[in-house]
Amino acid sequence: MKTLDKLSLNNEKVIVRVDFNVPLDADGNVTDDTRIRAAKPTVDYILSNGGSCILMSHLGRPEGKEEKYSLKHIQKTVSDILEAPVLFAEDCVGSETQVLANNLQNGQVLLLENLRFYKEETSGDEAFAKQLSNLGSVYVNDAFGTAHRAHASTAIIASFFEGKKAFGKLLEKEVLAIEQVMNTGEKPVLAILGGAKVSSKITIIENILDKIDHLIIGGGMAYTFIKAQGGSIGDSLCEDDYLQYTRDLVEQAAAKNVKIHLPVDVVCTNDFANDAESQITPVGSIPDQWMGLDSGPESIIKFGKVIEESKTILWNGPVGVFEFENFSKGTIALGEAIAKSTAKGSFSLVGGGDSVAAVKQFGFEDRVSYVSTGGGAMLESLEGKDLPGIAALVN
Repeated sequence: MKTLDKLSLNNEKVIVRVDFNVPLDADGNVTDDTRIRAAKPTVDYILSNGGSCILMSHLGRPEGKEEKYSLKHIQKTVSDILEAPVLFAEDCVGSETQVLANNLQNGQVLLLENLRFYKEETSGDEAFAKQLSNLGSVYVNDAFGTAHRAHASTAIIASFFEGKKAFGKLLEKEVLAIEQVMNTGEKPVLAILGGAKVSSKITIIENILDKIDHLIIGGGMAYTFIKAQGGSIGDSLCEDDYLQYTRDLVEQAAAKNVKIHLPVDVVCTNDFANDAESQITPVGSIPDQWMGLDSGPESIIKFGKVIEESKTILWNGPVGVFEFENFSKGTIALGEAIAKSTAKGSFSLVGGGDSVAAVKQFGFEDRVSYVSTGGGAMLESLEGKDLPGIAALVN
């Protein structure tokens, strides 16, 4: 892995692929600046080592050039976070943008317009990537969130910077965090998988079984396992097409000495609503027309003990409908247990949209070892797939 500190940056124009795909309100204001803040260490390092920065990113999924997806909306937020003036190019390629890049002085920052205003970005067009490469003398990828896409600004552009390309500080941290969970972490290694569907986690489960010692399965996907074992789950989420798969998975795990931990009790309700009537029942004895929406108190204790004994922890997916306050206790308790284990020296990685949202909502963001910004890229890493944006940096 070629990191920033391996490059000479003095007098270099460093083109940095960042992930500034941030949410905006109706007035174009940034409502969550996490991804912009995540890029600050890389930009600071480049500027403090004598270089200038040309930042390129996508925003949303525009159909051609759409004003509401212009990166000019985030220019001020980027400037505020970087604590430096940020110039803006009204295009990401072309003669005017080239002039702006050519005139950029050491210590300055230039933000390019939305890459996805050009379909050539997502199609991985080589000529478009070449145009982008002409703007800078060094290439740095710091956008883990797009590393699983073979786009022009990630996988293709890197080929034009032989010997002058590197991982940004965020991308480096993301890759090392996943490596610690998958290969180098201290045992016992625990994976916690939640969310709605078994089918969405199959490739992750199959890839990590050889790496882990414990697997906690919670959330909606747990009910498919419970039904497969003969339990009554009422109207809880279930994928009947995967009942046999879950039985086979339990056998595979046992053969690999991986202990699977399922909920033993559940908070269930007769309506999918926060204020619906609820009761606690054994997970395999949910009444007809009732559905499980959260882990019960015994499950919380059970999961907490496993977390306490683990030295490396991956959390991907909530264990209840945490968006409803009355069904958030299981997910909060899980976060609390992971935070306590982390404080005692365990390594904890949280990734996947819903788990990241829960961690932020309940204040665990600074109490776990690492919160991935990667979304789909992290999931594909856990599935064992090679990410084009990362492969392009090491080839």
